[in-house]
Amino acid sequence: MKHLEIVGLTAGYTEVPILKQVNLTVKPGEIVAILGPNGAGKSTLIKTVFGLLTPSQGRISFKGEDITGLRPEKIVRKGISYVPQVDNVFPSMSIQENLEMGAFIRTDDYRHKIEEIYELFPVLGERRKHKVGQLSGGQRQMVAMGRALMLDPEILMLDEPSAGLAPLLVASIFEKIRDINAKGISIVIVEQNAREALKMAHYGYILAMGKNMLDDKGQTLLESEEVGRLYLGG
Repeated sequence: MKHLEIVGLTAGYTEVPILKQVNLTVKPGEIVAILGPNGAGKSTLIKTVFGLLTPSQGRISFKGEDITGLRPEKIVRKGISYVPQVDNVFPSMSIQENLEMGAFIRTDDYRHKIEEIYELFPVLGERRKHKVGQLSGGQRQMVAMGRALMLDPEILMLDEPSAGLAPLLVASIFEKIRDINAKGISIVIVEQNAREALKMAHYGYILAMGKNMLDDKGQTLLESEEVGRLYLGG
């Protein structure tokens, strides 16, 4: 069964495409890592899935429904949430207020969901009234993921969640991603920390120059000498 399917996707920011005929599949409950060198089109891919860019060719389907070209506000209602690499929190607001902002389209009583987020990220619960701008980079990343989870997504897309974090915080963020996945949420992660991403990924895709280069089970890619030499730094 395919949860998210991308077929022949071509997209970019100008008339010159960044993505060229890219294919990708996410099955229910999978962690899928999208890897590759800078400029490979990784972030462009998930931005296009989320409706921030309109593809010139190809098809994106979610649970069998064509969602190609839908606007982000419609995509999020379908069950796909996205955490961008930067500008992903409201620094002048408290942690609690950020989570409440994440529930902007909910019409039910979502207080129980906020408490679930605090159970997942206890450090946020302890500081719920603190301004997010006062938090560490790792804690801000937790707030951003918490906000995205407020809508109970079926797929959570993360763009470079470990970027700029100290090694200890990187390990903590990856642990939280595993915890989120354990709740049955599919994860699509764009990540420069390729080795760590592949350690937890069920499946991985390597892009280069906007095209599919390699794809296989995460552990298989991790153990491949060719992948290690070309994309993992030896």
